[in-house]
Amino acid sequence: MPQYLWQHPSWPHFKWSKDALFKLLGEAKKSQAFILAQGNLLDANDEMEFFTEEAYTTSAIEGEFLDKDAIRSSVAKRLGLETAGMPPIKRKSDGVVEVLVDATTNYRSALTHERLCSWHAALFPTSYSGMNKILVGEYRTSDEPMRVISGRIGKERIHYEAPSSARVQREMSDFLEWWNTPAAESDGIIRAATAHLWFVSIHPFDDGNGRIARAITDMALAQDEKTSKRLYSLSFQILQDKKNYYDILEKTQKGDGDITEWIVWFISMFIQSIENSKSVIEKSVFMAKFYKNFADKSFNERQWKVIKKLLEHLPEDFTGGLTNKKYVNMTGTSSESAKRDLKDLVEHGVLLKNENKGRSTSYRLNRNFRKSE
Repeated sequence: MPQYLWQHPSWPHFKWSKDALFKLLGEAKKSQAFILAQGNLLDANDEMEFFTEEAYTTSAIEGEFLDKDAIRSSVAKRLGLETAGMPPIKRKSDGVVEVLVDATTNYRSALTHERLCSWHAALFPTSYSGMNKILVGEYRTSDEPMRVISGRIGKERIHYEAPSSARVQREMSDFLEWWNTPAAESDGIIRAATAHLWFVSIHPFDDGNGRIARAITDMALAQDEKTSKRLYSLSFQILQDKKNYYDILEKTQKGDGDITEWIVWFISMFIQSIENSKSVIEKSVFMAKFYKNFADKSFNERQWKVIKKLLEHLPEDFTGGLTNKKYVNMTGTSSESAKRDLKDLVEHGVLLKNENKGRSTSYRLNRNFRKSE
């Protein structure tokens, strides 16, 4: 009896239930259409944050927690944004960013053995994974079985065993042929889910297979959406459901080629990742509207500094509201000047006074402002 997916006679011809996917896929298409329609409302800094989140979380899924500020520096550099004042770029995080940016921005370029191997080399610039030296920029060649294992030494549990290294080149050629000649009727989201499962099942590299599988997934979705803009972070949502991610992969890889359950889970993560990005879009829309309405107001430098802080804090308000003391601390002005500034912002409709009174008077950003005359 075949133990793993790749040992089935049907491999790699997967099957799924269209009826089981119909409703969920329709919901996913609506979410996708929404995010694409709103994409032009996101500025370069929003895109930078989505790339940063994706790079951080795809590594965190594997238990590697990179420096987020260093990731942000790498993203800014690769997107051509201002990097002045940002922390130095770190080699490790820069490699992850390089792979993700290439997968998304160059989604029209063919996926090849050479490109995948260059991604792998970027992920492991020192040729080490932790303390272990690995084969970098090449498919695995070891005669040892490639296994996914958990548990202490002597009590290991084997979750999965990939095809032998002798089969990898042929398996990857089959995968790339399928990838580069997609069927006209194939759905882009299902193609992304299938590519992810197929690649990670081959497990062609000594390490980094999950991160590259997720980069391939991002590339598939960029191809489907026909945009190089980063509009959401799928890896962020996968990280939130990490246990189920590994459980459903293991179950599917021990199945008979019916990958319906895997695709259902994948589409659910896709929908939720777009839901998560909606707050970023709403913030961008609000900020654009705000600046348009108040651009002609002669607020002083202190007031603009505090306004910027309040906008950056969205969608939340300051805990306890914006108080006179907080205003003084942020601007370095006197208490009396702070009172005048705050009163002026209330009169112009930028701030609303909270219900508390006396020494605890506080303010919040007006979310439903109208341009004052």
